[in-house]
Amino acid sequence: MWLSKVLPFLLLKKFNLPKLIAEYLSFVPVVIMSSLWFSELFVQKLESLPSINWSNFWASLPGLLAAIISKNLLITVIVGIISMAIIRLI
Repeated sequence: MWLSKVLPFLLLKKFNLPKLIAEYLSFVPVVIMSSLWFSELFVQKLESLPSINWSNFWASLPGLLAAIISKNLLITVIVGIISMAIIRLI
């Protein structure tokens, strides 16, 4: 099972991807983070419009700012986790 997860990384270390494919794959982290963000930002209740989960909204603002400034996924996630922890303590 672990071989299927490790093998692509081993193969890509030895080969260079075409520029078009590499550029396409560069958007994958942004798409994943966006979909996770939107799915947690809105709360869906039956027979009503989605509402905003305000604690997630306020916790995401420092994470969004960290993403814009650092352009580093790890820093963005860490800032978001710390922000949510602080909001839950308040």
